[in-house]
Amino acid sequence: MTFVDDVDTPCLVLHSEQDLRCPIEQALRYYTALKANGVDAKCVVFPGENHELSRSGRPWHRLDRFEEILGFWAKHLPQHT
Repeated sequence: MTFVDDVDTPCLVLHSEQDLRCPIEQALRYYTALKANGVDAKCVVFPGENHELSRSGRPWHRLDRFEEILGFWAKHLPQHT
């Protein structure tokens, strides 16, 4: 049993393809384990980006990242009316 076995909250995994601080294999392994356990999970990989995506990545990738986050929240967070 691993810590992933206890996860049941929807997860969004965002990763930069060329992140040398956090190897992409770790993100993909985490995402795969979540899916195997039936967790609602999504993985988005940004090609050509490194660990600094949110601060100094290409503008369109930074915008895409932000839109992925907002879309995920819109899908999974309660809506108050």
